[in-house]
Amino acid sequence: MQHINNKAEFEQLIKENNNVVIDFYATWCGPCKMLAPIIEQVANEVSHVKIVKVDVDVAGDLAELFGITSIPTVVYIKNQKLELRELGFKPKTAILDNINKIFG
Repeated sequence: MQHINNKAEFEQLIKENNNVVIDFYATWCGPCKMLAPIIEQVANEVSHVKIVKVDVDVAGDLAELFGITSIPTVVYIKNQKLELRELGFKPKTAILDNINKIFG
């Protein structure tokens, strides 16, 4: 699982990938810890979407860019455009449903 640590890495990521899902998290966040293995499973199952993680304590500039005020937050980006932002823990089925709706 790739971790994005700054705005430059993010900009490179979206230049190279049309379909991106970002999990904004923090190591001290309980719901984030519950979501982590689900995000990992989805990343292993879905090949047409790049799934990455952003630690808000490491990449505060990215958290600010996306207006992240609560974690976990999962954002879905298609063709460099924010399509969906979801707050809080979500089950695997909900994440896969979003991926299928947004990215096909």
